Amino acid sequence: MTNPAPKRVITVAPMPPEKSAYALARYSRSPDSIRDSIAWVRTHDSQKFLESFYFQYGHASIADLGHTVMCFEGISELAATEIEEEPLWDGQAKSSRYQDFSKSGFITPPELAGADAVRYRAAGEALLAAYTRVQEMAFAALTERLPRPEDMKPDAYRRNLAARAFDVARYLLFWGVPTNVGQVASIRTVEKQIRRLRASEYAELRGLGEEIAQSCAAEPDCRWGDGPCEPLAPTLARHADPDEHAVRSRADLALWAAQNLPPAAGVAFDRVDLLRPVNVPADIAATLLYPVTDRPFRELYELACTWSAAKRAEVTDVALGSRTRRDEILAGFRGGLYAYDIVMDIGAYRDLHRHRRCQKFRQPYAGNLGYDTPKLVTECGAGEVYSAAMEQALAAMRALPAPGSEYLLPFGARSRFLFKMDFAEAEYIARLRSGVKGHFSYREIAWEMKCRMEQLEPELGRLIDATPPWIEDPLKR
Repeated sequence: MTNPAPKRVITVAPMPPEKSAYALARYSRSPDSIRDSIAWVRTHDSQKFLESFYFQYGHASIADLGHTVMCFEGISELAATEIEEEPLWDGQAKSSRYQDFSKSGFITPPELAGADAVRYRAAGEALLAAYTRVQEMAFAALTERLPRPEDMKPDAYRRNLAARAFDVARYLLFWGVPTNVGQVASIRTVEKQIRRLRASEYAELRGLGEEIAQSCAAEPDCRWGDGPCEPLAPTLARHADPDEHAVRSRADLALWAAQNLPPAAGVAFDRVDLLRPVNVPADIAATLLYPVTDRPFRELYELACTWSAAKRAEVTDVALGSRTRRDEILAGFRGGLYAYDIVMDIGAYRDLHRHRRCQKFRQPYAGNLGYDTPKLVTECGAGEVYSAAMEQALAAMRALPAPGSEYLLPFGARSRFLFKMDFAEAEYIARLRSGVKGHFSYREIAWEMKCRMEQLEPELGRLIDATPPWIEDPLKR
């Protein structure tokens, strides 16, 4: 009788993240079975191991072997978007399509007090009141326009139309509206997240950075079983200092831009502009300057192409002047073959921002590029309600001090964002986000991404199977 073949796939039950990292790191460094490595870890100190090999010797990949599950509740939409900023991140946020946000209230940022807080709250309440009214009017119009098919159940019909009405009303939500986020991330990603949040210009985010670190040092709040439970990632909590390099670099680049850039060209903007930068040093210089200016990427890139190598080096030297041995190189030095410079509403950015296989950069939330008005708002007779709420909110925002005023920025307000990616990611975003189930705002952006690619790269653009925004199916989710 032959012996059974040895088991080649061995599953491992969830372990504390630092124990998991230790076990898998030892497994890669010894001839032992994973069973032996786990038995070893039970009797040895994982914190001492991580202190030495991850934090002291810089074996960063070790921290990718332990994953944490963490949830953020009652945070602002602005904070949620910043939490999701990590490239290697998995998670889900509360959806504005399937839930009514009118009863959730909103967060007043700690930066606003006294008369500023009163003005902020009055504008926020007016936006939510308009949100409720527009949603009701849009739902009524859709019900009249789209009778229920005989083969569709009433509950499904109502849910689908409600989702489309919320798609329209969400333009009146704003960064201060509370939401929830659940994330799964490695120890290394959480460390970067804490360091970035602790250095944020927003007090809410700095506080969240502190809370994440404290939570990593404590036992989990939610347990699956009844047995003893270890702290989530206690070693990580001791080492995630604020990312001072990112803060200083941004300030230094802003000062350089103010002192060295010529007056802005002031040309009319395209909603979606696509470049394929060929001058790499000019591309990097333009990307570094983009977040600290209000200029189109094309203008910055073409300007940087005219500079001498010495002047472009000034920009990169300024950006790296505060870098220490522990700091990674800035995201501005990363990129892709294609650069999409997009002027879009905040709601569309909130969705497109979640794509990971690209580098993303944003300009300040200034509220100076106007706002979009969904077609259905006008068609259902809610135009005056909508425009009055938007105008009042933007006026109040501009009258409030920053940071803090940005929390009042409505989802319908436009801002400028740079997405750098390869063709595969451009094809994926354009194909996925242009589908009839998607929100009409990012559907239009995705379609324009395809059109711009067809203009720049006809041989590749033809491969993108995107759906034109004029093809609609409101009863499909």
